[in-house]
Amino acid sequence: MKLDIQQIRQMITAQFANADLSLAGIRAAMDATGAAAPMPAGVRVEATDVGVPGEWITPDEVDGARTLLYFHGGGYMAGSLLSSRNQAARIAVASRAKVLSISYRLAPENPFPAAIDDALVAYRALREQGVAASDIGLVGGSAGGGLALALALRVRDEEPALGKPAAVAAFSAWMDLGCGWDSLQQAQDPLCQHGPVVMMAQAYLAGQSHEHPLASPLHADLAGLPPLLIQVGGAEGLRDEGEAFAKKAREAGVDVRFEEWPEMIHNWHVFAPMLDEATGALDQIGGFLRETVGR
Repeated sequence: MKLDIQQIRQMITAQFANADLSLAGIRAAMDATGAAAPMPAGVRVEATDVGVPGEWITPDEVDGARTLLYFHGGGYMAGSLLSSRNQAARIAVASRAKVLSISYRLAPENPFPAAIDDALVAYRALREQGVAASDIGLVGGSAGGGLALALALRVRDEEPALGKPAAVAAFSAWMDLGCGWDSLQQAQDPLCQHGPVVMMAQAYLAGQSHEHPLASPLHADLAGLPPLLIQVGGAEGLRDEGEAFAKKAREAGVDVRFEEWPEMIHNWHVFAPMLDEATGALDQIGGFLRETVGR
């Protein structure tokens, strides 16, 4: 069944009307959505532990040693391997890469910097397993996109011996936990509203400054980052910070590909294959990663 973005909006509104909006309810709903999403053909999923629980997602066609480290979204408070499996698998197929998706620790039980600590553990594990840095791409959506960017910054600043990842693809990424951008404050985005986003930022930061560059990569010095793909939806709450990040990175000399998808809402990618623009955006991510990772 195919839907357009207005039908997707109506579907979300109907689901929220009777939803359990407790944290447990949101986590369960995200898992249920992930479980219901149709997986692409020709993909194997295998549980693993690299110091952080995770799973390997391997498509039938893999180019060489190309490997992606994938971070799910959910505002650092929700999301899981299950909720993001469809997206990660479709990116694996589109990029012809093995994907390691990790279950990083969540707030409020485990606030900042738990998630970025787990991300670094996973990256280090890949390197210790013999995967070359030039064969590793970092990928994530929403909070996971911010986490992918934060990991690239942390490797650059604290662990340069691990080697710089080949590229980062970040979609609908949360890059500034200050939550002050116009597109968020005025959002008509059913999946990214100002009030809930502020609450998630407070839970994750637990009193620490939102300007910490590993919490809000937009506040970092961006020089020396690998090639970036930044995708935002034209109608999403995080549009402005994504555009600002791409501009700042480009001015710092980073190779940046920026895409704004008209009318799309936050993390529209989750609606593949129902929404053609979701499938198209995931295919663009795959093409970018084929060009930049493990060449």
